[in-house]
Amino acid sequence: MTQQFTPIEISDLKLDLFNPRLPKSKQGKDEKTVIEFMLLEAATLELMLAIAENDFFAGELLLVVKDETDEGKYIVIEGNRRLTAVKLLHNLELTSVKKIATKEIVDNAKFKPTELPCLVFEDKNKILKYLGFRHITGIKSWRLLEKARYLFELRNSNDFQNLSFLDASKEIAKMIGSTSAYVKRLLISFELYKVVEDEAFYQIDGLNDTRFFLNYFTDGLNKENIRNFIKVNLNSENPLENIDNEHLKKLTHWWFEKSEGQSRVLGDSEGLKLLDKVIGHEDALIAFERGLNIYEAYEITDDFDIQFENRIKETLKSIEKAHSLSPKVKKFYTKFREDIQTIKTTVEIIETSFNIKTK
Repeated sequence: MTQQFTPIEISDLKLDLFNPRLPKSKQGKDEKTVIEFMLLEAATLELMLAIAENDFFAGELLLVVKDETDEGKYIVIEGNRRLTAVKLLHNLELTSVKKIATKEIVDNAKFKPTELPCLVFEDKNKILKYLGFRHITGIKSWRLLEKARYLFELRNSNDFQNLSFLDASKEIAKMIGSTSAYVKRLLISFELYKVVEDEAFYQIDGLNDTRFFLNYFTDGLNKENIRNFIKVNLNSENPLENIDNEHLKKLTHWWFEKSEGQSRVLGDSEGLKLLDKVIGHEDALIAFERGLNIYEAYEITDDFDIQFENRIKETLKSIEKAHSLSPKVKKFYTKFREDIQTIKTTVEIIETSFNIKTK
């Protein structure tokens, strides 16, 4: 691997317009678009303030490659947020957002670096390998969609594009210090995301690449019924070969379309468990598609033992919470005694049922 350390004038450094951290809607645009995204989404103001107060830390090298289309210029592959912060210290006209905050920092800045320490690489792919460890499994982890976008770019780089999907997943996993199963799910999830994105997010109100939770797909792929519902094969060289696009659309609507501020199914561990169970039960799925909520549909799956345990535990938590509040109550409500008696009577009935079934 060939690289060279050199300080480079900031006027010769260019932001990566295809940075994996950028949403697709921002990629390939101009420098101003990238800078404004960095200001709004990437805590750049804090970094700008730190550099203005303490100067640029020389140990935080920018990783760059020569711009083949612009002689004497370099594209920053790693360090775009740092470059953005320094550029703004010299030119406030680069942004139309956060103008007041950035101006205050610039007006009080003790340091305004004019050149930055860079490590120049001949090949962008060499930097991508480093980023894999740093941002997928390392100390500066990206958000999930950023990780998946990066892995997809890496998968299609010269080092891996000639390998089969399964072999590429194994080799990338070794490179970044992860597991092939995790890499596979991220790559497949990103492919699913691209389908949804290509369909304009199925016109779901408010849904776009900045509000999409990729973990719904990555975690959902761990559930057999959800996986089979959209016909994804994790162990195939072409996992989406038989994808059911209509079911993928339904799944996306259930997770992301909101009615009265609430989606039909949450993408957390409980929501995925409920949905996986419902999808795996024909009658429950039909009822859910006809309008039952996920809890009502889940009850049709006949998993009454688990439901009973969950209800008891939920009730216990509520009672414990009420107990913690009781010393602070100034006046108990009118039907308090009646409700407490009903609870006692119900508990006795449940206990009687338990005793009968355990004899």
